[in-house]
Amino acid sequence: MEIDIKYSYEIKALTFCKYILTTPNNEINLSFPQILELRRNINKLTQFSSLERIVNNENFVLLFVADKQHLLYLEIPELLHLKEEIELFFHAPASILV
Repeated sequence: MEIDIKYSYEIKALTFCKYILTTPNNEINLSFPQILELRRNINKLTQFSSLERIVNNENFVLLFVADKQHLLYLEIPELLHLKEEIELFFHAPASILV
């Protein structure tokens, strides 16, 4: 069974300071501080030394999201895709769903 990584994680703005992270299994509501914390954790996990440790050990990470209300199981390709999705989210023009 293959996972379509291209569409497995997506972040969208719902309203001002309310966002939704769509994962393969569910949707997680996030506030702006929670998005910032997620970005900080993802950036820390995707540093070269961290990636090297992950690859040499278990080859996946468990990441708490939304004030430890949700737990994500991320393999390396998913982790890198989520990092890219977060970077695009912070650098793309804001669009709020109505």
